[in-house]
Amino acid sequence: MKVSAVRLWHLPLKSHEAYHMADGKTCDTVETVVLALDTDAGVTGWGEVCPIPRYLPAYARGVQPAIAELAPILLGSDPIGPHAVMSKADAWLQGHAYAKSAIDIALWDLTAKVAALPLYRVLGGRQADSMPLYHSITCIAPDEMARIAREARAQGIGQFQVKLGASGDWQTDVERLTEVRKAVGPGPLVYGDWNMGATSLEATRVGRAVCDLDIMLEQPCRTIAECARVRDATGLPMKLDEAAFDTETLLEGHARACMDAVALKLSKFGGISACRAARDLCLHLGARMCIEDTWGSDIATAALLHLAVTTPPSRLLNTCDLSGYVGPRLDAKAPSREGGRIAPPEGPGLGVEPDPDILGDPDLTLE
Repeated sequence: MKVSAVRLWHLPLKSHEAYHMADGKTCDTVETVVLALDTDAGVTGWGEVCPIPRYLPAYARGVQPAIAELAPILLGSDPIGPHAVMSKADAWLQGHAYAKSAIDIALWDLTAKVAALPLYRVLGGRQADSMPLYHSITCIAPDEMARIAREARAQGIGQFQVKLGASGDWQTDVERLTEVRKAVGPGPLVYGDWNMGATSLEATRVGRAVCDLDIMLEQPCRTIAECARVRDATGLPMKLDEAAFDTETLLEGHARACMDAVALKLSKFGGISACRAARDLCLHLGARMCIEDTWGSDIATAALLHLAVTTPPSRLLNTCDLSGYVGPRLDAKAPSREGGRIAPPEGPGLGVEPDPDILGDPDLTLE
């Protein structure tokens, strides 16, 4: 079997509710990139990556030129067993992990399809029937955030990511966390996430003000050193996200004792292969993990669910149904949340097939 063609689409994903974060970052309509690796055996592997604008060093329109640059590696390659192709891709084009993530996902889809197995079985086997979801709450007025939290709690959600920093004043962030904790009651996990948008001073003032509410903090500042300073000053558990994206940064977070939990996003690391290696390192380091991706629809969601379900439940903090936050759904039959939990698809490979009517004609075809 050889890769005979590469196809790529750009599709707008509309958030069901505008999603506001610190520093003016917003997810309203975001462009996702869908990738197809066609083979001479008639089997197609699907990948997806959806960078959020101004969020990480990645952008949707950067994927296509990276894929075109990698065409000599992809076309004619044996796609079964992703590591060989990805090693060649890394040697040919350094960096650009987000673009390579879509390739890696598609290669794993092909590998599992040829084996006629759900991807989670190829990745090591299912360790849970379903997995806990968190619900991410857009950074708006505190009372509205509390309403969203109550609604999600009524649906069975037990973990809540409270976006902070959009209004630029730390007192309102304190109110946001206070009102959400009141709304969901004691017990559920509540964590405040600045997406790197706070100084250590602001984050410390917020953390000290809510220290009696059983709160975790997430990536308040840009660097791991600053996040460690906040953890030391507040005594609150810390989750890393944007600053943790490879082996070196995971080891730094562990060494600075500020990685109680960590977000492992497929596109930050470069796909399932690299994220799986990061997961295994975190099992050794002792961090709880959220296995997810930056944004996306059903292909990205399926990929992260397959990896998440192969993770020991005691170490999987939560996962994410990205496709539940946006429309259109690329595959109407793909998994959805139920009772605050979700399970991976059961079909061969990723177990999802995008609707050709939604995709339309590809923006790029390489043969």
